[in-house]
Amino acid sequence: MKIEIKKSKKPIKYEKALKFMQKRLLAIHENKARELIWILEHNEIYTGGTSFKENEILDKSIKILKSNRGGKITYHGPGQLVCYFVIDLKKRGKDIRKFISIIENTIISTLKYYKINTFPDRKNIGIWHKKNSEINKIAAIGVRVSKWIAYHGFSININNRLDRYKAIIPCGIKDKGVTNLQEIKKQNYKSLKEKLIKNFILNLKI
Repeated sequence: MKIEIKKSKKPIKYEKALKFMQKRLLAIHENKARELIWILEHNEIYTGGTSFKENEILDKSIKILKSNRGGKITYHGPGQLVCYFVIDLKKRGKDIRKFISIIENTIISTLKYYKINTFPDRKNIGIWHKKNSEINKIAAIGVRVSKWIAYHGFSININNRLDRYKAIIPCGIKDKGVTNLQEIKKQNYKSLKEKLIKNFILNLKI
């Protein structure tokens, strides 16, 4: 069965997206639904993954929504592309490390089209950009696997508010910053969604 592609025009509530993915996961497990790639945006929200610690919250006035995804604290908001998925790893050799590599390669190859060179980091999950001696995160990855089905996803910062990250230690990493595509290179990123989906599907077939 072909992977379903879903693109939401209006911002989606984080809790609503999570419930949708969990429902789809059970349906895929029972062979009642197709795999899913879902492109969307969230309104402003801070979420904490399964390994976040309270001392990573710098501004105690913010609310953190606890999530069952992997990883620590991150921020979602307008100007950030979120790519969620529900992908059956039973069809792909039950190889979680390979699947993470597929995500990393998808983001890197997509950004390369825009003449932006990025790289993964085995110690700090995500996709990074180096400018002079400064290393900043451009894309965050948070995945959970249940019944050998991977869900949650990744996000790419396009033109979101970077000051929002000052309230937290993003992804628990103190010595590196966060950036977005417009900060790196001012250009039109309208076709980013389509290129990302195309590359993701291509990489999933390998």
